[in-house]
Amino acid sequence: MSFQSTFKALSDPTRRAILDLLKAGAKTAGDIGSCFDMTGATVSHHLSVLKEAGLISDERRGKYIYYELNLSVLDEITGWIAGLKGDARNEE
Repeated sequence: MSFQSTFKALSDPTRRAILDLLKAGAKTAGDIGSCFDMTGATVSHHLSVLKEAGLISDERRGKYIYYELNLSVLDEITGWIAGLKGDARNEE
């Protein structure tokens, strides 16, 4: 995971909406796709970008693949941002 790929993935509003959906728990690509007016291939592309950035993980359960948030990457990002805010306060 690199911050560059993470922030690139987060720059797209559809991918942010997918992450928002996954806050409620793991979902299949079909569950996710039903919330958007786009092809399955487009949903798959967005999921692939999010997975490559480390923002989601997937797990096969029977005949379905479930996607869920990878909270450790989100914790790393928020920790980095909080560190920036902390450093700015120390310089004042």
